[in-house]
Amino acid sequence: MSKKHPVISVTGSSGAGTTTVKSTFDQIFRREGIKAVSIEGDAFHRYDRAAMKAELEARTAAGDATFSHFSYEANELAKLEEVFRTYGETGRGETRHYVHDDREAERWGTAPGKFTKWEAFEDGSDLLFYEGLHGAVVNDEVNIASHADLKIGVVPVINLEWIQKIHRDKASRGYSTEAVTDTILRRMHAYVHCICPQFTETDVNFQRVPVVDTSNPFIARWIPTADESLVVIRFRNPRGIDFPYLTSMIQGSWMSRANSIVIPGGKLDLAMQLIFTPMIHRLVNDARRA
Repeated sequence: MSKKHPVISVTGSSGAGTTTVKSTFDQIFRREGIKAVSIEGDAFHRYDRAAMKAELEARTAAGDATFSHFSYEANELAKLEEVFRTYGETGRGETRHYVHDDREAERWGTAPGKFTKWEAFEDGSDLLFYEGLHGAVVNDEVNIASHADLKIGVVPVINLEWIQKIHRDKASRGYSTEAVTDTILRRMHAYVHCICPQFTETDVNFQRVPVVDTSNPFIARWIPTADESLVVIRFRNPRGIDFPYLTSMIQGSWMSRANSIVIPGGKLDLAMQLIFTPMIHRLVNDARRA
């Protein structure tokens, strides 16, 4: 953590909805005139698409059916920790991009399934913003969470997370339901051991809970809408959080525990704006004074 160069980390698994949270933060940054450097978790994968396929095949042949992008060893976590630490100390760092498809290939000038070259951040940024799988990892080798000033978890209930992933991967990546299901099963071990523990490190968690039947996510015809959901917002440290203000500003919300508020799903963007705008102001103002 650093007073001079704050780091915000948004963590969630594939299909959790971290991209939606990033969009809200982008709105706040634009409105408040804050210059943020954004980095993606995919940039810190250890293997490109072809190398990952080969590694999966080798591990499967050796009897390991649990290796996936969720796994610690499939990612350059020491590099990610270094980027967080270096930015906190100097306001500098570097990142790259993983190119997912032809549209991104046209933008970045690199073939799909490949990484772009590492490039330095632009100078003069106010904060670093991370969105990905491993932004709050603490294990025997790294402590990424210790270098982030604000850590946010995005954790839909598991069936909803699977529905979102299945629909996204089928629509944007052309996968079949069976192929996405195989990926979900392979990732389950690392989901339990690598992803879930991070949500005890996060400062604020957002968990979307559908209020419609999602019993069998593998045949769901559509993703439950925001209006068919509730969102539980949990604060790791509720001290200083003005819950009466939040419940008065967010119609239909209530407190479920001393550190948690429940809101209608359609009010998620408003809730994030109300919660994070003052937090971001505090981080940036402290940095500028420092």
